[in-house]
Amino acid sequence: MFATCRLSIIIPVLNEQETIATGLALLCKLDGLEVIVVDGGSCDHTVDIARAYTDKVFESGHAGRAVQMNLGASKATGEILLFLHADTRLPARFDTVIFSALQTSRRDWGRFDVQLSGRHRMFRLIEFMINWRSKLSGIATGDQAIFVKKSVFEKLGGFVEIPLMEDISLSNSLKKNSRPVCLAQKVLTSSRRWEQKGIWKTIVLMWRLRLAFFLGVSPHKLVRKYY
Repeated sequence: MFATCRLSIIIPVLNEQETIATGLALLCKLDGLEVIVVDGGSCDHTVDIARAYTDKVFESGHAGRAVQMNLGASKATGEILLFLHADTRLPARFDTVIFSALQTSRRDWGRFDVQLSGRHRMFRLIEFMINWRSKLSGIATGDQAIFVKKSVFEKLGGFVEIPLMEDISLSNSLKKNSRPVCLAQKVLTSSRRWEQKGIWKTIVLMWRLRLAFFLGVSPHKLVRKYY
């Protein structure tokens, strides 16, 4: 079944002119993929660069990954949706790996393990903790390149359009259908936030935000703390 499916890759972007070209150049060389870019109101050359690689570039009107990814999903023709951050790179043969994993596991969704781009030894521990926590909890984050059957995504109503934690919210909904396929193959994602804001400061901030979200604090309040 999945061998003939089309895979739609949805990339939400906002002022990503420094990173978008590299990722799109790699993806657009591959056959059988649909690459969809959704801009959230960039004020740089992100949209122009994206249009040089794919004719499926849409503008959501305002920033917000949940809104952007829902728009991209509504335009997708693939039976499987993969939500990808602009600064994340997928592993070799990722499409074949996804098709095989969903077929053999009979699950509805999944994610990859993550590797951070930075060389600091602390990043190796952060990677381990992210991947271990995800396997244990069944919760995936956007950096892990979440993929899901489109029919299931639509049945659940897509991402809740909140300014933060939309990936956590979607994971909780998807878990009611099935646990995720946790792929050991790693996506490479940027460590720039940790490097810019400070490793320990960012770790503490992320844990505080997740705990607050778990305790019911509104994402609209949390997003102010995040930024």
